[in-house]
Amino acid sequence: MSNQLLSNVEAKLDELIELCGKLEKENATLKAKEETWHQERKRLLEKNEIARTRVEAMINRLKNLKED
Repeated sequence: MSNQLLSNVEAKLDELIELCGKLEKENATLKAKEETWHQERKRLLEKNEIARTRVEAMINRLKNLKED
């Protein structure tokens, strides 16, 4: 292999190693964001369930008042 070709291969490998490092960092960041979104979704679903239960209870109380 000529020195020029070897230098080109080394340069490409260095670029690939650098890109791999960047992608690993990006992947870790995206996974952390995904986990945060899952937690937020869970919290919002719980709040939604509480609100739904309260609204249903209010509706039932209003129906009971109407019947009296």
